[in-house]
Amino acid sequence: MSLNRLTPLLGLAVLAMALPTAAEAHVVAGEGGGFLHGFEHPLSGLDHMLAMFCVGLWGAQMGGRSVWSLPIAFPLIMVVGGMMGIAGVPLPAVESGIALSIIVLGAAIAFLWRPPEWLAVAVIGVFAIFHGYAHGAELPGAADPASYALGFVVATGLIHLAGIAVGLGFQRIQGGQMARALGGLIGLGGVYFLVA
Repeated sequence: MSLNRLTPLLGLAVLAMALPTAAEAHVVAGEGGGFLHGFEHPLSGLDHMLAMFCVGLWGAQMGGRSVWSLPIAFPLIMVVGGMMGIAGVPLPAVESGIALSIIVLGAAIAFLWRPPEWLAVAVIGVFAIFHGYAHGAELPGAADPASYALGFVVATGLIHLAGIAVGLGFQRIQGGQMARALGGLIGLGGVYFLVA
């Protein structure tokens, strides 16, 4: 099998491995709260997974430096939101912000929006605050915040890589039309999370 066909399959395989945990409760149960709990947290909610996947997919669709700048900026800014959540800083409408991230990022992909890189980073940065806040606010009481944060950042990075792999693979297939269709479906999923 050629590399062109293997890339999207690899991305879908990574995403599929994480999907069984999406049906479980969003907060990871147990007394511990180190790296593994932080790592599981983004994988335990389909809303987080879809948005993080979109960051990688959108970066791949935009091309150039955006392939890496968006997926690197998101977890770095997400840590700021995580610290806000851990510290208990009030942030209204967190779940709505997460749902909107899925809608906006899905629409950006569907409509092939290619803003300047700084604007794309700003857009994902706003949403990264909401995602990070949710992770930090749900920090288990016995958790080591640094290990927990490292766990959710690593998981986020892996989800971004899956999005990049699928996006780059789809760019080679039908000029990216499949990526646009996937973005539209993901955006509709965001509407579900917004109204649910």
